[in-house]
Amino acid sequence: MTPPGPAGRKSPQTNTREPIIQESEASEPEATRRDADVAESSRANRGWWDRNADDYQIEHGTFLGDDRFVWGPEGLDEVEAELLGPPEALKGRDVLEIGAGAAQCSRWLTAQGARPVALDISHRQLQHALRIGGSFPLVCADAGALPFADGSFDLACSAYGALPFVADPRQVLREVCRVLRPGGRLVFSVTHPILWAFPDEPGPEGLSVSGSYFDRTPYVEQDDEGRAVYVEHHRTLGDRVRDVVASGFRLVDLVEPEWPVWNTSEWGGWSPLRGNLIPGTAIFVCERSETGAPPAAG
Repeated sequence: MTPPGPAGRKSPQTNTREPIIQESEASEPEATRRDADVAESSRANRGWWDRNADDYQIEHGTFLGDDRFVWGPEGLDEVEAELLGPPEALKGRDVLEIGAGAAQCSRWLTAQGARPVALDISHRQLQHALRIGGSFPLVCADAGALPFADGSFDLACSAYGALPFVADPRQVLREVCRVLRPGGRLVFSVTHPILWAFPDEPGPEGLSVSGSYFDRTPYVEQDDEGRAVYVEHHRTLGDRVRDVVASGFRLVDLVEPEWPVWNTSEWGGWSPLRGNLIPGTAIFVCERSETGAPPAAG
């Protein structure tokens, strides 16, 4: 089976930004499917995003803008989606952005009068946030161990951040539940799970099923010594729903954005051809229960 490939490398084909630094090309890692635990996944992905942040921002910068809130490659914008609520209701709200990258979403939230905190595991990604600018805090931390007090935020959001890359999504979701106030909303987007059954190709070759949707073996890129340098984890749609509910949330909505006519970009396995036939992004709209997450098992 051809693995779906890392979401971090999928990018629109149009960009105009100049690189901040140029690094020499390293030897190409080996792509495989194998287990990767919490520690290995975290270590590998922190390193990958630090090494590739510059290229990512070059490739994605035009599409993302400096202060847009876009939920995925389809281009669904929070301005129209209002998944966090009406823009006028965001004023004065404390918001945690998880996997913020260059904090484009936090910049948009600030413009609505919200008080965001932008968190990312990659120091280099947050340097890009500093480069663009903004008056909100930047925090470099693992989403599985959030450095905030209980009930610190009204809202949390994550646009393709953290959750596709962690071995234990419930650990992350429980942490988000902990730092949200009762009734607080979490909205996060991930690669639609159905894409894992298809080759990571934007053209006709990407329209035929090449593997089992139910194969949850992680996609791993590893170096010559077998050390993971990038990890992406697969959860079925049912897995994601159960993760949400088991972590103290109520699922309010599941949004599968349709591909818009205006979007002609190809972004790895995302493209107008595939987007008009199968969903590419799943957005989970969740609310924290009054009691929060149950105690962790074990």
